[in-house]
Amino acid sequence: MKKNKMAAIIEEFNEYRSRMNEKLLSDNNKIVKRIFNLDTNAYAAGALDVKTKELLGLVASTVLRCDDCVKYHLETSHKEGVTKEEMMEAMGIATLVGGTIVVPHLRRAYEFWEALEEEATK
Repeated sequence: MKKNKMAAIIEEFNEYRSRMNEKLLSDNNKIVKRIFNLDTNAYAAGALDVKTKELLGLVASTVLRCDDCVKYHLETSHKEGVTKEEMMEAMGIATLVGGTIVVPHLRRAYEFWEALEEEATK
């Protein structure tokens, strides 16, 4: 895959997510705002560190087959210093729990991780 295509994968995801989150939050729906706040606070450091919580989110998102969620947790995990080996071990657990139906999500996750690694080397 070409270098610029890999970067575009990350950029496109983040741009869309940011733009749509802004729209959702500006709609001033109290329930949506509270869910966003709960999500933010749930992944803050506590008894578990952020890295561990992100890996838990990654596994849950994979089992639930939410590609957007998987990408979000992959990127945050990468920023938190998760290694490829740690990510793949977590994804192995997700595949075990979720079954073969999550394999397509595993493929897309791997591709997104490669894009994150490539961007980090720039």
